This record gives sequence, structure tokens and C-alpha cells, in this order.
Amino acid sequence: QVQLVESGGGLVQAGGSLRLSCAASGRTFSSYAMGWFRQAPGKEREFVAAISRSGANTYYTGSVKGRFTISRDNAKNTLYLQMNSLKPEDTAVYYCAAATTWIPLADRYKYDYWGQGTQVTVSS
Repeated sequence: QVQLVESGGGLVQAGGSLRLSCAASGRTFSSYAMGWFRQAPGKEREFVAAISRSGANTYYTGSVKGRFTISRDNAKNTLYLQMNSLKPEDTAVYYCAAATTWIPLADRYKYDYWGQGTQVTVSS
């Protein structure tokens, strides 16, 4: 089991930057692939980015590619999401998640553990 706590959210103007962090408890952080998701008001949760256990491979949804960077520091048990060139459409609660299972036919991870979320608000 792993507990996840997000931080770093806040209010920023369009074009600005934020860096989200996700602190993981326990000693097995490097055993999990990790992901970031977001949920905007009135909308369903959507995938944002994922990173493999070693950090060698990253994946992004098209709307954030080139603007957001997912990274991890396994020595610090921490996941990051650097968000640049923020747009009002990025406004959402951002969640980090830990995955233990790869689903080959779906070409994605199954996420087993979730944080509580951190609010990101981008004003125009």
C-alpha cells in the first residue's frame, strides 16, 4: 500500500507556470508507475501524464504535450508535474496515482492508489 499527497496547486494567470508535487509514503515508490489525472468542474476525470517506474518512459495527453513535464525522484519518493504556458482550460483538480498493473491490450496502466487532489486555477 502507498499513500499519496499532492501539493503545489494554486491560482496563476494564463501563460504562467506551476509545479505540482506528489509525495508517496512507504519504501516501494519505485515499484509503481505513476500518473497525473485532472478533473475540471462538471467534467469527467481525464488522463494527463504517466511515467514508468524508472522514469525512462513518459506519456502525455495531446492537450498538454510540449507544455507539461512529468518526472520523478525515486530517492525522494516524489512525483512531479511541471506545468508551463498554462491555459484557463487547464483549470482542474489534479490527482496523482500509483499503478501496479499494465494492461497490454489497452496499452495503459491500471491505477490502484490515488491522492486527494490539489486545485489548479488558471485565470484569463
